[in-house]
Amino acid sequence: MMDMEIIPNWHPIFVHFTVALLSISALFYLAGLVLRKPNLLVVARWNLWIGAGITVGTVLAGFYAYNTVAHDGPSHAAMTDHKNWALVTASIFGALAIWSLAKHRGAKSVSSGFVVLILLASGLLAVTGYKGGEVVYRHGMGVMRMPEIAGDGGHGSHAHGEDASGGHHGAADPDAHGDPGHHGTEEMEKPPEENTHDDHGGHPH
Repeated sequence: MMDMEIIPNWHPIFVHFTVALLSISALFYLAGLVLRKPNLLVVARWNLWIGAGITVGTVLAGFYAYNTVAHDGPSHAAMTDHKNWALVTASIFGALAIWSLAKHRGAKSVSSGFVVLILLASGLLAVTGYKGGEVVYRHGMGVMRMPEIAGDGGHGSHAHGEDASGGHHGAADPDAHGDPGHHGTEEMEKPPEENTHDDHGGHPH
């Protein structure tokens, strides 16, 4: 089960529904106008109405994040810029939703002016989403840091051919391993054993 404590604010959850529903609404309005399909306009209206309703929660959660998430000067400026774009965009979509509820319920057509406005509002929505991404991914707002690694990196000390004692693998140690030819040379230099038996072997006792 997901631990909800990792989410510092609900704004990132609501905003994805806002972007998806309102963008799809604009596309279906355009398709309904061009193709003259009333069924597409029904889908467009429902996406607009539901998206506008969820946007209320998105804006409220955004204000909560704006006032509670720890930030510095540059990130505050970025959040303020995102907030201003979001308020303008949400207001336009809210007005379009009210217009649609008042004038388009049950309608089998839509005016080209309405479609142009909702497409322009979708462009504002894209800019607002981009600025929100800047707040998170450029300024790191509301993001939990990865734990810092203590020490020199742990496994890095053995990455350059050094063993645990600080030496280098493959270094020859004549005292520890011996010279391959050392014992052979020593035996070659050993004086031959005296043949005392030969000296007395020819003389019977």
